[in-house]
Amino acid sequence: MVHAVTLYGIPNCDTIKKARAWLNDHGVEFIFHDYRKQGLDKDQLQSMEAVLGWEAMLNRRGTTWRALPDALKDGIDHESAISVKLDNPAIIKRPILAKDEQLHLGFSAAQYQEIFG
Repeated sequence: MVHAVTLYGIPNCDTIKKARAWLNDHGVEFIFHDYRKQGLDKDQLQSMEAVLGWEAMLNRRGTTWRALPDALKDGIDHESAISVKLDNPAIIKRPILAKDEQLHLGFSAAQYQEIFG
């Protein structure tokens, strides 16, 4: 069976739990990609960033960001952000929803209702 929907994130994230519950409650079949366990490669990450924006994908509110050295946080740019995201996947904002070759960042019930009709 081909799944046209993939949800990227980490399983213990509250927002991921909400997104998964919404998808399940609305009968949407999806594959969950745990990017902490399954990872993302650089090409995958860069193609997501090309659509969503590298800064939008950087979760600056979480504990992973706060744990980074101040010098790294203060000087973060696109290149250093790629390394940080590959080394610390939990710093990637979530969820990322891939549906029909389109990517969507974050979760709200209204947003998912619009995406899935």
